[in-house]
Amino acid sequence: MITLATVSPCYNEEEVLRHSAERMTMLFQRMTAEGLISPDSMMVFVNDGSSDSTWDIIRALNRQNPQVRGINLARNVGHQNAIMAGMMTAMEWADAVVTLDADLQDDIECIPQMVKDFQEGYDIVYGVKVSRKADPLIKRLTAQAFYKLQASMGVESVFNHADFRLMSRRALRMLEGYGERNLYLRGLIPMIGLPSATVDDVIGERQAGTSRFTHRKMLHLALDGITSFSVKPLYSIIYLGIAFLFISFCIGLYVLRALLIGTAVSGWASLILSVWAVGGFILICVGITGVYIGKIYTEVKRRPLYNIQEIL
Repeated sequence: MITLATVSPCYNEEEVLRHSAERMTMLFQRMTAEGLISPDSMMVFVNDGSSDSTWDIIRALNRQNPQVRGINLARNVGHQNAIMAGMMTAMEWADAVVTLDADLQDDIECIPQMVKDFQEGYDIVYGVKVSRKADPLIKRLTAQAFYKLQASMGVESVFNHADFRLMSRRALRMLEGYGERNLYLRGLIPMIGLPSATVDDVIGERQAGTSRFTHRKMLHLALDGITSFSVKPLYSIIYLGIAFLFISFCIGLYVLRALLIGTAVSGWASLILSVWAVGGFILICVGITGVYIGKIYTEVKRRPLYNIQEIL
């Protein structure tokens, strides 16, 4: 039997925490009875600077249930950093760690199969979404588009996989060696290269409350996923410049022809349109370059990803 730890980042999750802990406790009891995991296995909730009673609930659950442990971060550091804090702490307690969101929309019935795959020698087991009917339509469409964009940019990742995965202690030790400040775990973990497997993950309805992973946060994560692992956007600026030079050459030929045949009409509309279009593309290109420079700026500071205030 292995000692298993589940790690769930929590940001203002007071409405679902008790229900999630109850479901996970039932799953742990069943897996222990089947001989899959040790009775010492645990569920770890990481409080990511919540402004509600999330940490108070984690404290109460810890007192009531010996399998519940808590990590209280000193401030809000974001979803990816909170997962990292939980994994790096829990790897000292367990043989393998499963990460999943506190709302348990991921199919927790996949966890027994993940453990079996681990016992067969797989260091990483990815939960791959085979059905996202519970997700809003916009989220489904944008997620699919993003995974395809990632692939076209050369980012190595598992299609339709988010952050529901099992990692062995060996894999976590290797992940610890990556000193990146701009974390995008979905792209970073496949780079480890250890044996991996997948399980089918059917997304369920959220039991209470609303997701704290807003569209703004998803967009930020998507930008991190591309700019942290691909330089293709920088090269696209060069190609865009070449395209604009070609368009300018064609416009020049048109203007020359109009002058020769006397059909040129003075006006400002085309000039203003050109100025705004070219100016917009220049700003986009400068912005892309700025994102990369900003990442360099963040990386060279070598600031810690998180600070742990308290561990239960």
